[in-house]
Amino acid sequence: MTAKYVKLADTIRDQIKSGELRPGDKLPSISQLREEYGISYGSVRGAMLVLKAEGLIEGRQGEAVYVKDREAA
Repeated sequence: MTAKYVKLADTIRDQIKSGELRPGDKLPSISQLREEYGISYGSVRGAMLVLKAEGLIEGRQGEAVYVKDREAA
C-alpha cells in the first residue's frame, strides 16, 4: 500500500507535468488539500517536502506554495 503523502505528491506532480498546474500557479492550502484528499496535516506536509526537494514547488514566506518556474531556476 502506497503512503498517502506519496499519492498526493504523485497527483500534484502529474498535474504539473500535464500542464494542469503551470509555473506560478498557487497550490491549494494545506487545509484544502487535507479536506479534498481526506488525509492528515503530516501527509500533506510530507508531499510538499518531496515536491520541494524535486524542485517542483516553492513556498513563499507568509504567502502560499507555488509551482516553481523550472526555466528560471
